[in-house]
Amino acid sequence: MCGRYSLAVDEEKIRKFFDLVRVNFEHSPRHNVAPGQLAPVIIEKKMGLMKWGLVPYWAQDEKIGYKLINARAETIAEKPSFRDSFLKRRCLIPADGFYEWLKEGQEKRPFRFVSNDLFAFAGIYDTWRSKDKVLHSFSIITCEANDTVRGIHHRMPVILDKGARDIWLDRSIADKELLLSFLRPYGGELRMYEVSPLVNRVANDDESVIEPVR
Repeated sequence: MCGRYSLAVDEEKIRKFFDLVRVNFEHSPRHNVAPGQLAPVIIEKKMGLMKWGLVPYWAQDEKIGYKLINARAETIAEKPSFRDSFLKRRCLIPADGFYEWLKEGQEKRPFRFVSNDLFAFAGIYDTWRSKDKVLHSFSIITCEANDTVRGIHHRMPVILDKGARDIWLDRSIADKELLLSFLRPYGGELRMYEVSPLVNRVANDDESVIEPVR
């Protein structure tokens, strides 16, 4: 799964990397993005905030979002909670790193995975409405881990390269097989290092969270 990630860079770097035409909020670096929080999402070269944890438009209660923070690549085209968004409402989640935990007995050691540039996680989104509320929310798609991540965890977020990103955001494309072909383990450069258990606490969201354990 992907249950925590970072976007610890300034807005200008995000704008340039994704060639954005508009940012709908004032971005501040995030070191510890967690489910249930508002986080940056990109749709059609525009970046806005959505709540992490997909709430399908047909849901009776928005609390379902806490169970839908990730969508598995293997079943996204069939699951009722995800399949409509997969074909019609796709997005990118910008990140500069993500966390996974290594289980050793009763202990869990957190590790951060990074590259030389930003990541574009494959995502889906939806809009849920009640009598007095409109909620935009998203889910991060996960796949089997690649060789770098596998020693820590068996799943990882789907990371799209530039060619795939442009197609993924194109609302006119609904070719299921083409879209599914992008949902595979990341083949680019990926490095990992151990970080402090500070990341375990959602309230900790500063540079100390991403510093390597010495």
